[in-house]
Amino acid sequence: MDEEETAGYRVPCSMCSAVDWGVSDEGRFYCRSCHNVIERTREVGETDFMLGFSRVSSISKERKGKKTRHGREWMVCEGFQFILKQQAEALVNMGVCPHFKDDVLCQFWRMYLQMSQQAFTNNPVHTSKFKMCATDSESESLPESSIMSASEADGETDWTSASGHSTDGHSSVCSGSLDAGSYLSPHTRRTGKLMSMQKTLALCYLGLLWAREALTLADLLRLVNEGHIPYVNAHEGFPEEILLYGKDALIFRAESIPSHRDLHQEAHNLATFLKLPAFPSITQDCLLHPSLLTLRYLTEANLPDELHDWVSRIVEQVGMSDESLHTYAPMKSKAAHLPLYDVQAAALIIVAMKLLFRLDDHTEWELSNDSNDMNMDSLEENSFSVRRWYKLMQASLTKAKQKQTEYIARKLWKSKKPLYPSLKQKSIILKRSRVSEQLQNNFQKLSGASPGPAGSAPSSFRFQWGEGEGVDGPSMHQKGLDSVVVWDKGALRPSNTVYWHPVLKLCNSWVCKSHYKEVEATLPKMYLWLLELFAFLLGVRPGCVYEEVLKLERLFLRSRSQTLAEGRHRKVKQPQQTRISSIYFLRNPCPTFSC
Repeated sequence: MDEEETAGYRVPCSMCSAVDWGVSDEGRFYCRSCHNVIERTREVGETDFMLGFSRVSSISKERKGKKTRHGREWMVCEGFQFILKQQAEALVNMGVCPHFKDDVLCQFWRMYLQMSQQAFTNNPVHTSKFKMCATDSESESLPESSIMSASEADGETDWTSASGHSTDGHSSVCSGSLDAGSYLSPHTRRTGKLMSMQKTLALCYLGLLWAREALTLADLLRLVNEGHIPYVNAHEGFPEEILLYGKDALIFRAESIPSHRDLHQEAHNLATFLKLPAFPSITQDCLLHPSLLTLRYLTEANLPDELHDWVSRIVEQVGMSDESLHTYAPMKSKAAHLPLYDVQAAALIIVAMKLLFRLDDHTEWELSNDSNDMNMDSLEENSFSVRRWYKLMQASLTKAKQKQTEYIARKLWKSKKPLYPSLKQKSIILKRSRVSEQLQNNFQKLSGASPGPAGSAPSSFRFQWGEGEGVDGPSMHQKGLDSVVVWDKGALRPSNTVYWHPVLKLCNSWVCKSHYKEVEATLPKMYLWLLELFAFLLGVRPGCVYEEVLKLERLFLRSRSQTLAEGRHRKVKQPQQTRISSIYFLRNPCPTFSC
């Protein structure tokens, strides 16, 4: 289109002497090489060229289809509805059940609109009359400070004059939506009821959990980070008649991806706000049940399949096979919480590894020597070696971390459809965007790098094990545990007879959050590395996995921890790590208790 409109104008640019003209959205000619903007009028007139100055007196341009300057009237909840629709469609395209969008997420969205009194109610929150913030002629002369200060108004002012719209429905410089001012008012922000970008992901996760889909919270965040689910620049999918500027940028701009902990808490708060009933039961045939979810993480961590038998024993003895422990009921009691299915499965695997290999920086290497001796005597080499597994996983983990760092560095966070604070600032922002894009293209030509990170197909696994191209290493799933288990009275038990654990402090969960930083220096390095491995797989901090391991150990070791508590009352100094018999650990499960 630019070539057709600029074909008759061949005057060199005064700045770079190039003849490569384009037409901006404002109808002005600009040089594509140096982005020098020149003047333009209707009719073709004389053109004068002087050294250091270039002026186009007049060039006619045929007017095309007429468009409204402000688009149509729309509410902020409509914008979030478009985003939720895009996120639901992306999930369905990746294999989520087809009825997830209409039968689950749509119903949750209707419940939210009704509970927040934005729709499906006789007393909606947005009933105030919109007053004129500025006329079209005044909007060009308003300073930018007045635009940003509108969000600082308090009380009833924000619901009326700060809305940024006139009584006839036309947008002003304040925002493109009708109710952006009310969303940003201090009163509304204190309630925490209105929708946000983070709440869209929380609502999607609640829908996935209700539909009993195999996607965990870690999977959802990874798909968002890889761009398979719209989030960071989700406003780019809005229809053309929905214009975003001003305060809308503060509502729909997402400059970072929420953490696992924040999104988990947001989902629980949203479920209690909606007063959702008990979710469908997590039965043993559901992929979120520990028996099946641990099998998946054993596969991804390249651990032997035989280890799943020991994980299943732990699940049975601790009572986690009970469906009621995994069924989410947000309104059952005030102490109800949303289970961390993914972190819980990782903790079960770590406890099984400690049970078999002790992970005290000595025993696991001695057992590896025994495994190597068994492999030397056998031609098949089917015995699992922790040393070989560690070297393989460490190399793959280092490579994956480096790849993730490069992906984040090369990821294009800037939107192709920029948000601007006012219509007055549109031309300036678009010019800066063109300059930035041109500089980026020039640097890419010089460095020979690709314009962005290479897109990959969505997957629930970070590592691939086996033979062939593109794999991270050989598979160790078929290896046996003969070197770490022995037969005793007709049953298998670990050859390691000692199980250690940190001091299980009885803390108030409302006061204490985590003691990981305090005890990190005293923990074995192999144990810390295993925490780091599963933390990377799940996209959480190692302290989160550590706390979940402690919760699981408390279920086993209640009687032992009570003995330690009595010893502390007698002022007996306790060791930093406590050891118990692993045989007792398996054959004498303790009743459940909470910290």
